[in-house]
Parts: sequence; structure tokens; C-alpha cells
Amino acid sequence: MILVTGAAGFIGSNLVVDLEAEERGPVAVCDWFGTSGKWRNLAKRNIAAFVNPEQIIRFLDVEAAQIQAVIHMGAISDTTATDADELISLNIQASVALWNWCTAHAVPFLYASSAATYGGREKDFRDDDAPAAVSALRPLNAYGWSKKAVDEIFSNRVARGESHPPQWVGLRFFNVYGPNEYHKGPMKSVIATLFDAIVGGETVRLFKSHRAEIANGEQRRDFIYVKDCGKAVLWFLDHPNISGIFNLGTGTARSFLDIASAITDAMQRKFEIEFIDTPAAIRETYQYFTEADMSKARSRGLKFPFTSLENGIADYVKNYLQQEDRFR
Repeated sequence: MILVTGAAGFIGSNLVVDLEAEERGPVAVCDWFGTSGKWRNLAKRNIAAFVNPEQIIRFLDVEAAQIQAVIHMGAISDTTATDADELISLNIQASVALWNWCTAHAVPFLYASSAATYGGREKDFRDDDAPAAVSALRPLNAYGWSKKAVDEIFSNRVARGESHPPQWVGLRFFNVYGPNEYHKGPMKSVIATLFDAIVGGETVRLFKSHRAEIANGEQRRDFIYVKDCGKAVLWFLDHPNISGIFNLGTGTARSFLDIASAITDAMQRKFEIEFIDTPAAIRETYQYFTEADMSKARSRGLKFPFTSLENGIADYVKNYLQQEDRFR
């Protein structure tokens, strides 16, 4: 049995799809489902067990002999979260508790880190998991800080020679988009946001560039299709000798105008874009470029090609966003 936390969320629910498709054995899911309709993300899945987050260690203790791996995607994922105590409890302490359990029971542990750990930098996105490199990162918000704190705790433990899970992998996700993100509201991807605006007859708005050398809409991000995230997680599971902190992006930055063009092609529908001022509160820290350095994962053998932005958006739009049933 594989346990997935955050399983009703965006990336977590897609991982459950991939595990089921690959027939990796029974899948147990842990999450708070709430009232936002997140249950729809798992409505098509064959779930072996539903676990309340408050009962997760008890569940693991009872099922210890059956647990093949813990994939920990559960956390506060809102980058605007400001309750540091809640972030410490749910993002840091919960991750450490699972690390400790996996260490004691010799179970592989894969968890979600974030590109937010890199802070406001616009170059040198190297996934160096040496303690000094992790400590030197300067996230811009409390969410990124909580993710860095987890990476730092784990990298320090390993460097000190302390016991650790037989495999441990922290994945620094860059800008992920794809099906099952609909419950995220303002935190959903720009692809889903633009699509909904177009269909709803709303004005399509993007932030202006406030740098003379960069044109409006030419701000660039590393956008990765959620299905590629699933492929990567399965690849790591199949290579239990590989541990560490790894970036997970495509390694190629693309502009917001590229996204608009790809959506136009996928929908076969033209639309006008209005460029609006970047809010003053975030203007000074707004990043104009992010791009995952994927050389570390590639050097370890992760060789499959990532889905291009055009192909990913085409699949997302045609097979999910334009369908009556949007869910994977």
C-alpha cells in the first residue's frame, strides 16, 4: 500500500491517478476534503483507505507491514498564507513526523518542497541540498519559508549522519498546471484562470512589465504539466537508490504571451489582452524569470522528455477544461 497525503488536492489527486494506472497496489489517501468540492478530484479512483490527517500516524502504525512508500503532498499550498503557527504545524511539524515514522520503519519518503524556497532570485535555480546551500536561500513569504525549513531540517539530519528513510526525495515544484486544480481559486494556474475568463466573456488581463528591457507579457516562468510531475514521482519510486532535493520543472522558461498563444490555438478562439499594473504591494518582489535547473535530476537518469507548453495546454484545454467533466 502507498499512502498519499494531500491526495484530494491538485498534485496529490493526479498522483493517485498515476499510481492506479500503473497498478502500483492499493492506495490510501489522507486529506481534509472540506466543502470546496475537492472530493471530485478522487471520485473516479478506487481508494483502499481514507485517513484523517489527525489520525495519520496511528493509521501508519496499524498498517506498517503494508506500507511501501509515503508520498507527502499534504500542506498549506497558499503562497499568500500569513499564519506562521499554522504553517509550522501543518507544513513543518507534520512533515517531520512523517519523516520520523518512515525512518523508524525503513519506508521511502517523497515530499513536496517548492520553488518558492528560492525566493526572489531570477537565476541560479540549482537544487543543491547541501546544508549550507539550503540555509542560504531567502524565501519571500511565510509559505516559502516553511518549505525551506523542512528542506533544511532534513538536509542537516542527513549531513550529520543521523538515521533517515532508505529513500528520501524532496521535489521543488515550479509552476504546475493541469486538471484537478479547480478548487484552488486564486491560486490556480494562469492557464485555468485565462481559460475561465475567456469562456466567461471577461477581459483577459495580464500584468504589465515594469522593466524597460522586458516587453509586456514577456515575463517568463517555468510551467510544468501536472502529468509530468506524476511521471517524475513514479520514476523516483522506481529508483530507490536516489535521494535528495530535486527541482521539478521543464528547464525551459516560457512567457505569458506564449501561454496566451497556446490557449488561442487550443481553443481556436482569439481574444484581446489588457495589461494592467502589477499591484504595488508585490511590484518590487515580482519575478520576471524562473527556470528550473534540471541538470541534477537528468544526471541521475531522469531522461523522459517533458511535455511542451503547447502540447500540455492543448491536452488540458481539449480533454479537460472544455469537457463537461473536467476531472481526471
